[in-house]
Amino acid sequence: MESVTMPNYSYVFKFEKDFDNFEKRQWMKENWIISFYYIGAYMLVIYGGQLYMQTRPRFELKIPLFIWNVFLALFSIWGAYRSAPELLYVLNQFGFRYSVCIPGPSFLDNRVGGFWNWMFTLSKVPELGDTVFIVLRKQPLIFLHWYHHVTVLLYAWYSYSDYIATARWFVCMNYLVHSAMYSYYALKALKFRVPRWIAMSITTAQLAQMVMGAAVNIWAYQVKQAGNECHVSYDNIKISLLMYTSYFVLFARFFRRAYVVNPKQTGSQPPKKGQESLAYEGKSTKGKLE
Repeated sequence: MESVTMPNYSYVFKFEKDFDNFEKRQWMKENWIISFYYIGAYMLVIYGGQLYMQTRPRFELKIPLFIWNVFLALFSIWGAYRSAPELLYVLNQFGFRYSVCIPGPSFLDNRVGGFWNWMFTLSKVPELGDTVFIVLRKQPLIFLHWYHHVTVLLYAWYSYSDYIATARWFVCMNYLVHSAMYSYYALKALKFRVPRWIAMSITTAQLAQMVMGAAVNIWAYQVKQAGNECHVSYDNIKISLLMYTSYFVLFARFFRRAYVVNPKQTGSQPPKKGQESLAYEGKSTKGKLE
């Protein structure tokens, strides 16, 4: 494998410098199955919570929701800021194929990239808290929302110990999109009237993320089929491609219903002016997506 130097970071924090990639990979290899327990607890909480809230008034939770989304927005922004330099460096120095197939410094020498890949993987657990707010506020819980949370958590934990090169794309794209998404949610929590085009732009970015994720998997598959080096297994490619394809279909379906088709044609109610939301939050169609 070609040796590469690390991208130039203006400053490396001590917790990044001390990060042990190998130790964390070994831990995840032995313990990734724990993610199923998190999912089991998650499903019990959200559906048990819905039953509990059926006869009770909704909670407003304006300030807690704002704080929650600000925290996740800042985390995602910082994660993108620390992850993007490595992806851009590899693309610039070695090209697209290398970025898809060779893990390089992100997992070996570059402890900064390794640390933020680890943080991304772990963050899929607290992000399940998004659904708790939906349940307590008695908002529609659409299939896309909980399906996305469940599958991303399982896939991220399963893939971490596999040393996959495609992760540099998946992690960076997710950080970038979540930076905008959670910032949007924070503003909505304070009842700001965010322009409709912003919601549309974020959903479009989510769709683009799914297209790019599928493209990365297809490219990796073609490289392996040609007999060339590519650090991702066929099983991982198939699972990831299936996930990204299903996400694209679900996000596209939402986009069409929320922004393109006349509500009378779908039987859903249009969102009130200034109250449009994202597919992930599941508010703008008043629960009709199910």
